[in-house]
Amino acid sequence: MHDVLKPTTLNQKQKGRGRWLWPVLFTLAFVGAVTGLVLIKTAMMIVVIAAVTALVIWFGFISFRRFRSGRTTSGAVFAVLAVLLLLIDLKALQIRAMGAMAAKMAPPPTTVTSAVVKEEDWTPTLSAVGSISAVQGALLSTDLAGTVAKVNFESGGEAKKGDVLVQLVASQEEADLELARNDLARARDLAARKVISKADLDAAESKLKQKEGVAQHKEVRAPFDGQLGIRQVNVGQMIKEGQQVVQLTALDPVYVDFALPQQELAKISAGLEVRVRTDAVPGREFKGKLTAINSMVDTVTRNVSLQGTLENPDHTLRPGIFAKVDLLLPEKRKALVVPGSAISYAPFGDSVFVIETKKDPKTGKETQSIRQQFVKIGEARGDLVAITDGLKANETIVGTGVFKLRNGTAVIVNNELAPKPQEKPNPVDS
Repeated sequence: MHDVLKPTTLNQKQKGRGRWLWPVLFTLAFVGAVTGLVLIKTAMMIVVIAAVTALVIWFGFISFRRFRSGRTTSGAVFAVLAVLLLLIDLKALQIRAMGAMAAKMAPPPTTVTSAVVKEEDWTPTLSAVGSISAVQGALLSTDLAGTVAKVNFESGGEAKKGDVLVQLVASQEEADLELARNDLARARDLAARKVISKADLDAAESKLKQKEGVAQHKEVRAPFDGQLGIRQVNVGQMIKEGQQVVQLTALDPVYVDFALPQQELAKISAGLEVRVRTDAVPGREFKGKLTAINSMVDTVTRNVSLQGTLENPDHTLRPGIFAKVDLLLPEKRKALVVPGSAISYAPFGDSVFVIETKKDPKTGKETQSIRQQFVKIGEARGDLVAITDGLKANETIVGTGVFKLRNGTAVIVNNELAPKPQEKPNPVDS
C-alpha cells in the first residue's frame, strides 16, 4: 500500500516545483531585460513599452494556465489585466509614433539678425528737456504817445546799440527844446554880467535837459546789438504810451534752460559740458557749458533749475525752441552695449538670446541655436542699452525679432537688412 502512494507524492512535488520555476525565470528575465535597456540608455518610452509587453505576455500565460487547470475566476482576472496592459501598450506605441512624426516635422530654423556685445567707454550723462532763451532780449515800446514819423528798420534786420529805430512826430517838443536853448544862452550872458543869480542859471540848464529828455523819448533806440523781429507799427500811425514797436533779441550766445531732480545735485557743478539737440535743427548737436545752478530747489517738483550757455554764431537756435539736453559728468566707465531691439522685456525679468553653434555628434553638421539669458539693463541712449550683468564682451546675440523666439530655437543669421543702432538717432519724419 505504501508502494502505491509514493509515486503520487513525488509527482505532486515535481508539479509544485514546476509551478514556481516559471515565475522565477520570467521575473529574472524581465528584470534583466529592463536593466539592460536602462544601462544602454534606451529611450524611456521604449523601456516602458518593453516592460508592458512582457507583462502582457506573462499575464496571458498565467490566464491560460488558470483556465486550463479549471480556475476560471483567477484566469479571468489575469485575462482582464492582460487586455488592459495590451491597450496601454498600444497607446504607448501610438504616442511614440506621434513623437517620431513630430520630430520629422520640426519647424525650419528662424531667420534672425545678430549683434555683437561691445565694450565701450561710456560717459555718464544726465538727460533732460529744456528750452532755448536769449542772453538779452527785449520787446521795445514807446515812452510817450504820438504819431509815427519814421520807421528806420526792416522786419528781421540787424540793429546796433544806439540805432534810432522809430521816430515820433516831435515838432512841439523840438520847438520847446529850441526855446530852452535860447533861454539858457541868455541866462549865461546875464550871469556873466552878474544880472541874475547862480540859481536862475541852474534853472535854465535844468529846463534844457528836461526838454532834451522829452525830445529823446520821442525816439525808440536799440539798447544792445541784436536781431529785430517783425515791426508792429507803421508810419502815420497814432500810438499810445507803452505801444509795442518791435522785438529785439541777442542771438549769440544763447541760454538753454532745463531742470534735473534734486538727487542729482551732488553730481552737478558749473563748467560741465552741455550737449543740445533739437528737432528744429535735425542732425546737428550744439555744445556749451553749464554756467548757472539755481540757488534753491523747487518745493513743488523738487527739481533744481540749471542754465547752460551755447555759442550760436549763425543764429540757428532761437529763443523758445524745445531742446533735448545731455549734461556730461566728468567720470568715464566701461560698459557692455547692445541694441535696444535685442532685449526681450518681461515682468519676470529682461533677457536676450545668445546665439550658440552646436555640432551634431552623429552627422558632424554644425547648427545654430539660441539660449535665453537673463540680464540686468542700465542706462539707455538712443538705440543702445548698457548691460550691467548677464553678458560678456564679444558674445553674439539676436539683434531683432526676439519676440518670436523661444529658448533652444534653431536659427539662421542674416544681417543683410539689419538696422544700424545709433547712440544719437535722427529718425526721418514720415
